[in-house]
Amino acid sequence: MEINFTHHQTAHCENGVVSNLLKYNGFDVSEPMVFGIGSGLLFCYIPLLKVNHAPAVTYRVMPGQIFKRFAKRVGINIKKEKFKNPQQAQARLDENLENNNPVGLQVGVYNLVYFPDEYRFHFNAHNLIVYGKQNDNYLISDPVMETVTTLTTKELEKVRFAKGAFAPKGHMYYPIDFPKELDIKTAIVKGIKNTCRDMLAPIPIVGIKGIRYTAKLIRKWPTKKGIKVANHYLGQIVRMQEEIGTGGGGFRYIYAAFLQESSKVLNNNALAELSKEMTEIGDLWRDFALEASRIYKNRSAKSDAYNTIASQLEDIANKEEIFFKKLRKAI
Repeated sequence: MEINFTHHQTAHCENGVVSNLLKYNGFDVSEPMVFGIGSGLLFCYIPLLKVNHAPAVTYRVMPGQIFKRFAKRVGINIKKEKFKNPQQAQARLDENLENNNPVGLQVGVYNLVYFPDEYRFHFNAHNLIVYGKQNDNYLISDPVMETVTTLTTKELEKVRFAKGAFAPKGHMYYPIDFPKELDIKTAIVKGIKNTCRDMLAPIPIVGIKGIRYTAKLIRKWPTKKGIKVANHYLGQIVRMQEEIGTGGGGFRYIYAAFLQESSKVLNNNALAELSKEMTEIGDLWRDFALEASRIYKNRSAKSDAYNTIASQLEDIANKEEIFFKKLRKAI
């Protein structure tokens, strides 16, 4: 069972899976367009959810939401399935492959044998495509990898039924029905409005307010939690930003590309200007990550290091607040 499928490398797994599945089905939609229409950009500090023994920080919406929102806005019907046992999950996967239907899977990263060791930790919201099977090997198109790869039946079962937060439970998804044309223009407007609403939400841990809340916590951590825990928590913020998917800075660059592409589709020059602004904000996120990593690796020469990076984060929040208000007005 091998489907005539073309692998395209992307910056982020869920965007990449959706874009690749669309291209297979004859719709040339870029990764940034999937991300923007799906309103993937977010910030949320989740104190009650622990990942690697530290509060979770997310720079994107919940797993699966990008595809769900994108599909609804452009008029695609999709099917999503979860399974109680691995045998049932494998049977449904094989059935789709026999019908020449590549599928997206949500998997755990820790046991992905083709990932470098430093990227293999307990995170269960990674996405990849299975496009065939040869003997006991499933053919894998992981969008963040340069080339295609394989997993044995047992290896694939292990990552599909990983335990812990966001346990995938064999989660499989794929498009089942398409319109003649995708309504991209209307979808762009809806996607941008949704992202502006999320980032400007009056909720303490979400969007701009969430970034400011996190900055306040960073100032308190050394004295309240001790340096060891403070460093671990800070490392978590950077890991979620820079190592899991594309995180804070990377997502801003993808969003900037989305605005650039959308400016041409909608003939809206304001979006092109805002694209440049978002790229600059992405650079600030990267600067923050660099300074934060110096602290938890004990390389920072600044005595007041935690307050310094908290101020950097507050500056980012201020710029993003101005940005999203301008974007809301531009659309």
